[in-house]
Amino acid sequence: MPARSAPRWALILLLVVPLLGWQPATADDGPIDDATGDPTNVSTHATARQRIRLEVLPQIVQHGGRVADADHASTAVVATVRPVRKGRRVELEVLRGDTWEHLATARQNRRGRAQLAVPPAADGRASSYRVRALAHDGLPAITSAPATDQRWLQPTWTDEFTGTTLRPDWRDRGLEHVHESRRSCAKGDPRAVQVAGGAVRLSVIKDPDATTRCRIVGRDAVPGRFAYRLNGHIGTEGAFSFRYGVAAARVKFQRLRGQHGAFWLQPSGGIHPGALGNEIDVVEYFGDHHPQGGLASFVHRFDGARKVTTGGWIDRPESYLASRSDGWSKGYHVFSVEWTPRQLVYRIDGKVTGRVRGRISAERQFVILSLIAANYEIPKIREGRLPQHMYVDWVRVWETGG
Repeated sequence: MPARSAPRWALILLLVVPLLGWQPATADDGPIDDATGDPTNVSTHATARQRIRLEVLPQIVQHGGRVADADHASTAVVATVRPVRKGRRVELEVLRGDTWEHLATARQNRRGRAQLAVPPAADGRASSYRVRALAHDGLPAITSAPATDQRWLQPTWTDEFTGTTLRPDWRDRGLEHVHESRRSCAKGDPRAVQVAGGAVRLSVIKDPDATTRCRIVGRDAVPGRFAYRLNGHIGTEGAFSFRYGVAAARVKFQRLRGQHGAFWLQPSGGIHPGALGNEIDVVEYFGDHHPQGGLASFVHRFDGARKVTTGGWIDRPESYLASRSDGWSKGYHVFSVEWTPRQLVYRIDGKVTGRVRGRISAERQFVILSLIAANYEIPKIREGRLPQHMYVDWVRVWETGG
């Protein structure tokens, strides 16, 4: 299940996270390792003084206020240059026939990366790219070896939520009140899920069948009684799963606190003591005006009977927005995870937000989308401000196997 957002464990996370392999995007942690499958989307070139690495990712860049065709999303391209020279210009080129044509320019950030996005080829064919880091601060220009997007042309699995019903791949989840998971006042229900206008809408709504009100007890106990809620909570368990690759979802989150939206993956064998796989929370959002910014990514696993959590709040989440008028509940953004045997890399619209190394799951994972009201959140919003909605425009998976 997605991680909690209560301040009571924030200090614990600060102590645990550095020990378990989580590295936020602020860390100068070098280039991303790609240890699976066809290597043609990655190239490395080095001289005596410099090293340049080019990685071509899938179409995982597409922010905007409305639903959009997933085929029109932009391809993410990342160039990593060493030594780091913040502000150094990096030019991206594409091969047209026998000629390299200029596409875009970016500047190296303080982690050594230049992150670019380019529209896919109109004919649907593979494109070859290279980057050139211009002469800067005593360093001569250096040009990367080519890399292609061939690996990502055909997603393994995709859903753009056309029509008015969910595809058979999706199942409703969490259909019972579960006290031990701190969801005694809310449960999943198909009435909180609607497909329309090219998106699936997941909601938290007041339970129309409830004849009593819920009292929150245990570690989340607060005075008073609250309306029972229904959650939009769906997953592909038993219908679709994958092993290694990139999973992405284009999401517009709920506005208010009191529930959290999530795009996450669970191992086919479940997450429980003795389980081999990890739960991968690609992104969770805890509402506008959250004191930590509201966005987080996590990994949950068991070490014997002990549950171990890695991850944390995404640092400076506003820096990933497209403009000052943009917002996580105002527009759609693509949240993705790149999963290899060595690490997980989290991104928003192609930009790295953090990564996890060590004890990476090798089990097949299925996809989950949810908007859940947990007991610790319910007091933050009264039923008069329900329903709350999260929209998902599309979900795609590019499996690399291995």
